[in-house]
Amino acid sequence: MNKRFFDLICSCLGLLLLFPVFFVIFFLIKLTSRGPAFFKQKRVGKEGKLFILIKFRTMYISHANKSTISIKGDNRVTPIGRFLRKYKLDELPELWNVIRGDMSFVGPRPDVPGYADNLEGEDRLILKLKPGITGPASLKYANEEVLLARQSNPQEYNDNVIYPDKVSINLEYYHNNNLLRDIKIIFASIFRVNY
Repeated sequence: MNKRFFDLICSCLGLLLLFPVFFVIFFLIKLTSRGPAFFKQKRVGKEGKLFILIKFRTMYISHANKSTISIKGDNRVTPIGRFLRKYKLDELPELWNVIRGDMSFVGPRPDVPGYADNLEGEDRLILKLKPGITGPASLKYANEEVLLARQSNPQEYNDNVIYPDKVSINLEYYHNNNLLRDIKIIFASIFRVNY
């Protein structure tokens, strides 16, 4: 089966089946904090082209802190946002990004400008992949916010330790991806197990 066809079928089914969940999350966000229910941000996609990522908003509307990383206990995160992040429910609107063709179910997580678009050499092969809702690096760093919270300088640790490791994992995925592996990664992401 073609990966794009698989993505389209699964994302359309997902949107239909999860519509009641979308409805509940939308109203919980609107009822518990000011601002839009959806968060939109420019991310780096395939071939380095920018696209607009759509997620459920999990932070308070604030312009005071522009950090692109968040750690466990981050006071920018709303109470409902903590719940959504814990169970990755904030990622559900990305199904629309998959339908649009900006993303795939499995691939490297889409970065904000300044990371993937600055890759060099063989590492740039990662940009030949569509970014994914989940992927092997996402599975390894499922508790990234907890890991970052333990560091004295979370941004430095992210840039010098976590991000280079993610690049290595994503490069390995580029060379060894197939539909069967993608299905295993999706199930591992849903049930939070190793694949």
